[in-house]
Amino acid sequence: MFNEPRKLSDLSITDKVLTALSFYATGSYQRPTGDIAAHSMAQQTVSKCIAQVTTAMNSLAMRQKHIVFPHDLQDRNLIRAEFYEKFGMPGVLGCVDGTHVAIVRPSQHEERYFCRKHYHSLNVQLICDANMYIYSVDASYGGATHDSFIWNQHPVKQYLENLNENTWLLGDSGYSLRKFMMTPVVNAMPNTPEAYYTEKQVQTRNTVERAIGVLKARFRCLLSHRTLHYSPEVAASIVNACVILHNMCTKARLVANA
Repeated sequence: MFNEPRKLSDLSITDKVLTALSFYATGSYQRPTGDIAAHSMAQQTVSKCIAQVTTAMNSLAMRQKHIVFPHDLQDRNLIRAEFYEKFGMPGVLGCVDGTHVAIVRPSQHEERYFCRKHYHSLNVQLICDANMYIYSVDASYGGATHDSFIWNQHPVKQYLENLNENTWLLGDSGYSLRKFMMTPVVNAMPNTPEAYYTEKQVQTRNTVERAIGVLKARFRCLLSHRTLHYSPEVAASIVNACVILHNMCTKARLVANA
């Protein structure tokens, strides 16, 4: 005999959190998530659980606690030291890249979200440290927007422009070379200083690519074939929630499989 589907008012906070975590982790549609949770939960209830938990995860307090930009000199020195210890590259404050998160076709301005990979998406900018801790995330742009445009509008760029330190981010060739943005030398001749630098730059910059891989492996709702069936604004909030959870895992030194 089947139980009646449970209502939102019947659920504890733990039930709600576990339901949302199941969705983030599997990327399954909402009714299977309710079945997996073994709660005989109606799809509408699952949807409300996801909405409530995602909203809570996006609170200012949660974001300030778990997505922490290194404003203090001591924190920046620690990040630079860890990059140098791991990769032998000095002055690196972080690695930046964009990644696409698939969403359903939006009801408005759909052309802003149709990416070069021929699906609708958010283009999410991430900046991470040497341990794959993501200290900056911007999920506010559609997939049609280029990485360099997002970067040029971002407050971190202006912050680094005004920072009087010999420090920089590492980006791929899609970004413009600046004193605070080091990019690879395209077509560097073998056995030259440029080739050696580019090899080091690519090796170190791969940190953000691995961080993206780990993030999406942990939270499969962000994978391209697990399209988020939400508006761009709600999808962006889900991305933020997953980044916060990823950082919590990173700080707890949980094993990461990309």
